[in-house]
Amino acid sequence: MRLRTSLAAAGIATALVLTGCAGGGTASESGEGTAALTIAKPDGAISTESNNPYLGDSSASKYGYGKVIFESMALLNPTGDLGTTPWLAEEITWNDDYTQLTAKARSGVKWSDGEDFTAEDIAFSFQQVLDGKLNDTNAFDLKSVSVDGDTVTIDFNNSKYTQQARVLHFQIVPEHIWKDIADPNTDPVTGEGQVVGTGPYVMDSWTTESVTLTANPDYWGGELAVPELHYVSYGDNAALTTALATGEADWAQAFIPQIQDSYLSADPDNKFLASPTAGAGTLFMNLQTKPFNNVALREALAWTIDRQAYVDIAREGASEAIWSVTGLGKLLEGEIIPEYQGQEYSVDIDKARQILTDAGYTWSGEQLVDPDGEAVTFSISVPAGWSDWNTEQALIAEELKEGLGIDVKVDQPDWGGWDAARQEGTFQAIIHWLEDTGNAYGLYTSAMDPKWIVDGKAAFNFGRFDDPAVTEALNTYANASSEDDREAALAVIEKAYVENVPVIPLGAHPLLGEFNTRNYVGWPSEDDQYASADPTQPAIVQILTKLQPATSPLTKANPKR
Repeated sequence: MRLRTSLAAAGIATALVLTGCAGGGTASESGEGTAALTIAKPDGAISTESNNPYLGDSSASKYGYGKVIFESMALLNPTGDLGTTPWLAEEITWNDDYTQLTAKARSGVKWSDGEDFTAEDIAFSFQQVLDGKLNDTNAFDLKSVSVDGDTVTIDFNNSKYTQQARVLHFQIVPEHIWKDIADPNTDPVTGEGQVVGTGPYVMDSWTTESVTLTANPDYWGGELAVPELHYVSYGDNAALTTALATGEADWAQAFIPQIQDSYLSADPDNKFLASPTAGAGTLFMNLQTKPFNNVALREALAWTIDRQAYVDIAREGASEAIWSVTGLGKLLEGEIIPEYQGQEYSVDIDKARQILTDAGYTWSGEQLVDPDGEAVTFSISVPAGWSDWNTEQALIAEELKEGLGIDVKVDQPDWGGWDAARQEGTFQAIIHWLEDTGNAYGLYTSAMDPKWIVDGKAAFNFGRFDDPAVTEALNTYANASSEDDREAALAVIEKAYVENVPVIPLGAHPLLGEFNTRNYVGWPSEDDQYASADPTQPAIVQILTKLQPATSPLTKANPKR
């Protein structure tokens, strides 16, 4: 089976050295790369400057510009080949049970203030967490951190096999500056000379309207084609869509309804990429109460709900249908055990009705009646305003009414009411996302792991599935020191999943990216998903090293006149 493994490989391909990187403005007639890129979000005004990459509510995190200033040891691709690209660490090695990481610091890297980057900087960044100076928001549960020359060894108290991305994407900061920051949990990092990173761009100016970064002239990854980045936040998705369509903004991550008419048709250079991930939009059912405490009904629903309609209508093509009986999408088909390879659900109403008939269900006219003589009905809940999943609510209600005679109430509460119900288990059905670990564990822990239920409140496993054998297998999968042990655990998990149908994944949760090719090419594409096109992800640094002027001799000329 294919499981994500980290690479113990040296280096990445040196970024192409491109000309014409100075200055902002539009692309010149000669095709030199002089155009800035405007990266946009729909989050409204961001009024307070904070460049601290560790704070989720800092402007660096909200805008996303922190990711092009502060880099990480490696980049894990959440789509495509799910591979690992060494970054600030030129070699990455995990031990067999993923409780120890050894990283060799990349040579020749400098901080943007000219100081040398060393293994000590990596160690210091993690040591902040180990010492309790920086909150362990990533649940690293560190045991020790040590340095030997240019090599850092990080030991954990438990396996990080399912948390590799959290570890490898942890942003590295300069010890010579951060050792003097008293509280990295609150400091905005706005002092003179504090915004120092190894990344491809450096801070130029910050205002409440926009943030400007310029290319780092000494970037270790090579000369950059894009000389300047502007980060802007619009009031809402509608304003962002208009900015993208008109070329006022160049790059964003957003779900745009009717994207063909509202964005793509406005300019042939406007592009959109939806990159499937190991996560999925998923129907969670409350397994503790009627009608979902009967597995026959859950199985019948799995043979009735049209996943392709979810992709085509609710997601407007921005997803990938999941039909495997194991619940795993195409990215993870290498983890489907031989017994279930090729076994897929389809829309088969006759089969669904036979399953129900065999389980003692009947029909009164067109209405489905359960073995206790009660009409089958339930509500499906999604917060109001979540347009794609609101559409899917209506689709499911229609499919189940027409196919099985089930009355489905579409419930669209505010966020607070929905959140309370999913945690407390007072819902009947909800559409929700999965924990994305880049492997099969994400689906199965989200659907069947009791560890998520603490003090009666659920963070995942909202249906409250509980089988000791599955729990043990999930723990084995996460902590195994051999592929054989992990495969054996997966067999137990998948069998239980197929037989119990605890959730119904609908379609792969995508990372979205809107961009244009007027001035630059080299973006990820359906044929080359070396990264997603989402500018809020860590791989934005990888994309920026690959972009080339659209009229470079190395690329097909595509100027916008």
